[in-house]
Amino acid sequence: MATQAELDDPLHNLRLSISTSTPAILSTSDNPTDTTTSLANATHITFTSSPQHKTKTFPLDAPTRFAPGNQPIDLRSVYFAWTKKDASLTDYIADVQALNEELPSGAGGSVAQLSFAHRIEVLAWLNGETETSESIKPLEGAGLSVDAEKSAAIASGKAGGVAVDKGDKGKLDARLMVIYEGERKMGDQNTILRGAKPMDFSQYRALAQSLYKPSRTAAQHTTLPLPHPSTTNPLFPASNASKPRKRLEPIILLSPSASSLLRLSNIKSFLDGGVFVPANAPETSSTAGLNLLHLSRTLPSISSQPIRFILVDSTANFKPAYWDRVVAIFTTGQPWQFKSYKYTNPVELFAKFPGVYVGWQGDEVPASVAGWGRGVLSVKVDKWTGRSEGRWRDREVVETIWGRIEAFMREKGWSLAGPGTAGAR
Repeated sequence: MATQAELDDPLHNLRLSISTSTPAILSTSDNPTDTTTSLANATHITFTSSPQHKTKTFPLDAPTRFAPGNQPIDLRSVYFAWTKKDASLTDYIADVQALNEELPSGAGGSVAQLSFAHRIEVLAWLNGETETSESIKPLEGAGLSVDAEKSAAIASGKAGGVAVDKGDKGKLDARLMVIYEGERKMGDQNTILRGAKPMDFSQYRALAQSLYKPSRTAAQHTTLPLPHPSTTNPLFPASNASKPRKRLEPIILLSPSASSLLRLSNIKSFLDGGVFVPANAPETSSTAGLNLLHLSRTLPSISSQPIRFILVDSTANFKPAYWDRVVAIFTTGQPWQFKSYKYTNPVELFAKFPGVYVGWQGDEVPASVAGWGRGVLSVKVDKWTGRSEGRWRDREVVETIWGRIEAFMREKGWSLAGPGTAGAR
């Protein structure tokens, strides 16, 4: 029988709803009769799991016990993850972004994007595949009665314990037999550390030895003569010799919005091949799911050799120094894109970095983009007709974008080695 703490817990009610195959009810208020099918418009969720449990309604922005890294995840995010349990990781990320775009006009807030590991963890718990989870905090008092019943059963010999051969019962003292039956069987190192059967790791040891070969022996180190600092030796470079500098690759930031015409899946065919194809076209399947791309481009006024660019659609792993390498920011005109940027104000952002807006030919440029000033280059491509042939205007648009990037890099003193190195030896 569920405790009161479990009955009042939204996560427990969601799990119970799933186990009983009872759909939850979304509503636009705390009144379950104000139903809605849109998670973006809903503010509350109601669970009617079984006749033995009362109907419980919870706000969707209520924090839950699922708290990876001690950061509680709201009920809407957990519920949404469950509704997308069969979606691939790429589709799940796209769906999270699409729902976040709808939320400001609906119930407000935002949906947390769970990592792959955390998503698998919470789905396994909700589905009943696991009874405990490191990221789900236990309820106070919940499960204590169950544990007590299990302990009592083991102590009485009704459950759990070490099996005693019936032929030995007549030879053992009755009290000693009760103690034996109350004991829990322990495993050896194979069952504890390696699972149900021993594992052979010899192939992995052989692979590790081939990758990590031992360096010179200590004897070799001691017998090698140490060169004099005055001699020409790479270990002792001359004082006026400069160390080789690592090339810093320029970074192009893409919009993570699902409505963006250019995503990581189709940006390379556009900027490198000069032809636009939709992000979800079959031709882009080979790059679907990537979170980083490289492409090379020769910018004559900067270097005669091709410069390799990094393309990403997230600043989650950005270090402060990376912003010195940003040479373009693609945008759809949605300010939420810049929440994690160094400059969250679009006007300030595009006064320091060149922006690029790509829209359909014949459509109006969003008022937000027009209001951000001349720092954002607005270009348009012909609408997709299902064929990549005959799209000769795409090349003209691509050259315009690269011309803007090249002008910015030239202004910042870029060379093949990185920003501010033009003319340096």
